[in-house]
Amino acid sequence: MDTVIAIRSGSTVLTFLIFLGIVWWAYGRGRKDRFEATGRSVLLDDDDKPDEQRTGGRA
Repeated sequence: MDTVIAIRSGSTVLTFLIFLGIVWWAYGRGRKDRFEATGRSVLLDDDDKPDEQRTGGRA
């Protein structure tokens, strides 16, 4: 029974650490510009997008 409790506790701590890592990644300063550009690109018409965005970076 103690083994099951230890496994459950360990998995809870591991899941929480993964969650914190995802939050840190999502709200990191280095990604803000990229996320804002991606959010704005949804609102642009296809004619307003640069060729690189329209083709997915392929020529």
